[in-house]
Amino acid sequence: MGKAEVQACKRCSDRLGLDEKKVAPGIAQARSGSTPTSGGYGGIGRKGKDIMLRGEKELTPDFAKMVSKARNDRGWDKRELARRMAEKVNIINNVESGKRPTDAVVRKLERTLDITLMVDAKPDENRHVNSGDGRGLTLGDFLLGGKE
Repeated sequence: MGKAEVQACKRCSDRLGLDEKKVAPGIAQARSGSTPTSGGYGGIGRKGKDIMLRGEKELTPDFAKMVSKARNDRGWDKRELARRMAEKVNIINNVESGKRPTDAVVRKLERTLDITLMVDAKPDENRHVNSGDGRGLTLGDFLLGGKE
């Protein structure tokens, strides 16, 4: 798609046939003397730090409930949890409302609340259904149960 950048887990990258982003030799050489990971781009360039690049773990679907329960079990309000994590209260509000946190926040939550939010990635449970004649299954085929 031109110059579009896509961030995907290893499983998705393999399925879609996506190649790793290649860097021009001149740029790679220029960067070798500097530290591209120390910058204000919110994790861009930190290869190996992002859990998405490893593809072995994923965020549990009920992370928001787990965080809220663990916080309440300790008798902390959101402000206290934010203080102990050295984060803003808005981050805690976002996490408990179901917004996916950054990997750094996930690690802080796990450490501070002594919970496990990253679980082993499950295999894709989607199945492809085919009617057999090569045209694929249509909504009409599904509703009619194959009767014509």
